[in-house]
Amino acid sequence: MSNVQSTNHILMIEPKEFFLNPETQETNVYQVDEQENHNETLNKALKEFRAYRDCMVEHGVTVTTFQGIEGCPDHLFPNWASTDPKGRLVLYPMLNKNRSAERIPRITDKLEQYYNLVLDLRGEEANGLALESTGSLVMDHVNNIVYVGLSRRTDKGLVERWAREMGYRLVMFETKSHTGAPVYHTDLVMHIGTDYAGICSSCIVDEDRDRVVGQLRETHDIVEYDNEQLKSFCGNSLEVLGADGQKLLAMSKAAQNSLKADQKEKILSHMDAIIGTDIPTIEHYGGGSARCLMMELF
Repeated sequence: MSNVQSTNHILMIEPKEFFLNPETQETNVYQVDEQENHNETLNKALKEFRAYRDCMVEHGVTVTTFQGIEGCPDHLFPNWASTDPKGRLVLYPMLNKNRSAERIPRITDKLEQYYNLVLDLRGEEANGLALESTGSLVMDHVNNIVYVGLSRRTDKGLVERWAREMGYRLVMFETKSHTGAPVYHTDLVMHIGTDYAGICSSCIVDEDRDRVVGQLRETHDIVEYDNEQLKSFCGNSLEVLGADGQKLLAMSKAAQNSLKADQKEKILSHMDAIIGTDIPTIEHYGGGSARCLMMELF
C-alpha cells in the first residue's frame, strides 16, 4: 500500500494539430464537430492548453511539456502511459492507430530514464485489444484498488492482467452513456483523491452500481454527479499537489460551473482549492477535459 495518492508533477503534450479525431468518434460520444477550419480549431485549442498549463504552474504544480507531432489530433491527451508512487512505468495499447502513433520514442525514452518499465502492453494492439492507461484505470494508490469501466477501449482480460501484475484489487463494472453506449473511459465517470472521490454512479448499470459505490464509500467521502454533470466533465478531474503540498482539484471551468453549492462545499472540505480554466474547444472536439490533459509523474 502507498500513503501517496497524488503528485505535484504532471506531463502535458502541446499538440501540433488538433481537430475532431475521426478514428475515435465511434466510441467517444462526447466529441462534437463544430465544422471549423482545422487551423482555427488548433489556434483556439493552443490558447486553452497554454492557459490551463499556466494555471497549474501558478498554483505550484510542476509541469513538464513535450511537443506533439502531426498525424495525432489527440496528442494532447496522454493516455498511453502511467507512472505510480512506486516509480513504476506502464505502456499501454490504444484502440485507434493515430492514438498508437502518439507513443513517440522522444517521450517514451525520457520516461524510461526515470521510471522502471514493469509492464509493456503495446504488443496487444496486434490482437485488437486496448487498455488506455489512466483513462481506463482510475487508481486508488493509497488503498491499492483500481476502478474500471469496461468499453472497447478497456479490454477485460488486459484489465485483469494489469491488476494481477501491478498488485491492485480490481473493481470492474459496466456503464451506459446518455446514448446507451458504454462511457468510453472510466475517468469520465469518476475521479479519486486522497480521501474524497467524485462519481456519476447513475451511468453505472443497475447490477453493478451498489457494489461500486459501496466499495468506494469504504475508503472515501463521495460527491455524486448526475448525468448532465458527466457531460460537463465533472468526473474528468484530478487531485494534484500545489505549493506547500496543497491539495488542489484540477477541473475545467465548464465542470466547475455545473457544480451545485453543496457539492462544491463538500469538495472544499477536502481540497484547498478547485483550479482550472475554460477549455471548450478541447472539450468539444476532443471529448475529454482536465484530467485527460495530464499524465501524473510521481
